Amino acid sequence: MIVDFHFHLEEGPYSIDWLRRTAKAIETLEENRQGFRARRHSLEWMEELNRKLTERLEQGCFSQEWLSHYIERGKRQGIQKFGIVDHLYRFTEFRSYYEKYMIVDDSELGKLQQYWLDRVCIGSIEPFLAAVRQAQQDGHPISLGVEADYFPSGEQDLGALLGQFDLDYVVGSVHFIDGWGFDNPQTKELFEGQDLVALYRKLFDHLLGAIRSDLFDIIAHPDNLKVFDYRPEEASLLRMYEEVAAAMKEADVATEINTGLAYRYPVKEMCPSPAFLRIIQQYGVPITLSSDSHFPDDIGTMLEQAASLAREVGYEEVVYFERGVRKTLPLKG
Repeated sequence: MIVDFHFHLEEGPYSIDWLRRTAKAIETLEENRQGFRARRHSLEWMEELNRKLTERLEQGCFSQEWLSHYIERGKRQGIQKFGIVDHLYRFTEFRSYYEKYMIVDDSELGKLQQYWLDRVCIGSIEPFLAAVRQAQQDGHPISLGVEADYFPSGEQDLGALLGQFDLDYVVGSVHFIDGWGFDNPQTKELFEGQDLVALYRKLFDHLLGAIRSDLFDIIAHPDNLKVFDYRPEEASLLRMYEEVAAAMKEADVATEINTGLAYRYPVKEMCPSPAFLRIIQQYGVPITLSSDSHFPDDIGTMLEQAASLAREVGYEEVVYFERGVRKTLPLKG
């Protein structure tokens, strides 16, 4: 049994790297089709790949065809329950929320983040909602959610925005500390010279606010500040781990084992760390499994390792959500 309850259809910025990554995903999806692999690197092969890439761009990522690639590939890996949670910053309905709480001023960081937001906020949320609802009507075991960034003092604004939409669940995450998007590779130099223990204290204070906000069903990647491998000695974080785990238990929110940082970022470790996960389990916090894929060829990546780690620390089940109701599946070996 596997669930993948946190993945995305894609996002910008729409750079040459994005184009290359999309082409790679299409190539991977097509590689087992008869004749495609045999023609690899031929002109005929390139023309076919170019045609499929053009179709993908014309149809957009909210097409049933693109979404079906995730579901079909995931099912072949044994995934039984899917949960999709595109980032709110992609959607114009939430743009003002991000501009209010991110640093988007005339500073170097502000200009960089405004440039980023201008290129990832691509349109309305409605095509995303319609695509997933259509997949549900077609009988696919997929739940509709969003990943919402938490900003201190932004709870009322976010709650009002989320309340406009009928969602199966909401994932809460912290990607910004004091308005700085710390997981953006273009801003990672801001880690230099920081008191890392103090910085992690800020992360976990933000996380505690998210946990206690009553806005979220799942708390995403709770120690993702380690993304670029800036980490103090873990012993200095253990009491913070305890505080976060206790708050999750009290608020009755779930968290996840998220493999995205392990296969996509320099830290090469899942979230949470094994030590953090053990503490979370000791407090009885429910978990789900998440690949955090942004392209269909990454769906389910490393989830078997995540499930093995979950069993190792004592979990016997994982959770998923349907129509706002938390349910469980056994975590079998």
